[in-house]
Amino acid sequence: MSIIAIMIPVAITMGDPSAALILLAGVYYGAIFGGSTSSILLNAPGVAGTVASSFDGYPMVRQGKAGKALTIAAIASFAGGTIGAILLMVFAPMLSTVALLFHSPEYFALMVVGLSAIAAFAGPGQVTKALMMTVLGLIMATVGEGALFNMPRFTAGIMDLQSGFGFIALAMAMFALPEAIFLVLKPKNLGDDGGEIKDLRITRAEARAIEPVIGRQSIQGFFIGVLPGAGATIASFLGYAVERNIAPKHEQAKFGKGSIKGLAAPGTANYAACTGSFVPLLTLGIPGSGTTAILLGALIALNVTPGPRLMIDEPQIFWAVIMSMFIGNLVLLILNLPLIPYIAKLLAIPRNFLIPFILFLTLMGAYIGQNNATELLFLVGFGICGIALKFANYPLPPLLIGFILGGMMEDNFSRSMRLYGGVSFVLERPMTLALLVIAAGLIVIPVLRTRLAK
Repeated sequence: MSIIAIMIPVAITMGDPSAALILLAGVYYGAIFGGSTSSILLNAPGVAGTVASSFDGYPMVRQGKAGKALTIAAIASFAGGTIGAILLMVFAPMLSTVALLFHSPEYFALMVVGLSAIAAFAGPGQVTKALMMTVLGLIMATVGEGALFNMPRFTAGIMDLQSGFGFIALAMAMFALPEAIFLVLKPKNLGDDGGEIKDLRITRAEARAIEPVIGRQSIQGFFIGVLPGAGATIASFLGYAVERNIAPKHEQAKFGKGSIKGLAAPGTANYAACTGSFVPLLTLGIPGSGTTAILLGALIALNVTPGPRLMIDEPQIFWAVIMSMFIGNLVLLILNLPLIPYIAKLLAIPRNFLIPFILFLTLMGAYIGQNNATELLFLVGFGICGIALKFANYPLPPLLIGFILGGMMEDNFSRSMRLYGGVSFVLERPMTLALLVIAAGLIVIPVLRTRLAK
């Protein structure tokens, strides 16, 4: 998002709206395409949409399959983006009406569905622990200014907490920092073959295994991206949860331990959702994510008004975006695949140098995210808590999911309360009620399955 904002002045000086949007969209695709690299190699997600890629990508790296993990991520991103571009080209006018059917109550229910999928991130018999971590993430999301009243809350008088905790600091503290400390504390138990670079290619059996996953998540991720405000984060989490729940029982046990399906699903859904987010932007003038909000501002600065008449009055802009998606995905794949052996060699760095390198990137990422030294204190504090929770065998991903979705869920819930004067919107809107029933099923079914198994 930051790099796109930096490129806006350059794009505006180009004059031609089509060329400017192609430039910004190309930067967008490239950032998404390469965003999973740090999640996979270092377990340090830089953006929310790539968090789920670390769940199985990093375990594959620890098994000495760094090259294969990067290859699967590249193929999944390329396929998700290409299929998403085809769907955007064919269904954009039709899907604009679907996006209008979703309002604040439906978005609130959709966030609840995303939270209820935490069972997919819990190990056997750990659903209760996962629920507890999700609630902790929701509690952390309430720090700062609330959606109902523009007043700081739970800040303990600390000015730096008025805007809440930073996502990057929390993500680094929950994933990167504990891994770096574990490399120091348990160097033998974590395996010393993580730096070996082998298995750069996927086999035919593996390609056949991830093929249906990529197909399903390209479609699912695209349709989630069409919904304004849903975004790639929910798409990646739901993609991972869906694939784990529909997988055979013997394959479910592999999720979180280096499953190729668990790596392909969120990567595909993430990229397809980013492509789908252009539907509300171009056809309704509604940004589907923070990044598309910046793109909307750039279009307005270029005297272009996105909306239903964009494809009629200025079709060259719409088709320029479509063509840039196809060409950009192909170029990124061609550039990325030959570089995988060299990117994977990052893990061949000796431990004595790799651990300080991870710690430096962790601290630098947390500081740059808010440009505030207080974030470093939060990073260390959260990191200590993350290490303690990991030793106690509590799953950390549900905490981050609760934190990410908590703010969006609260915003939509508060708007729904204002519109309907209470919680009556649950019964007045059938789609909201249906989504909440699905969410309840996602929580109850794993608990019943565990009890029946006992």
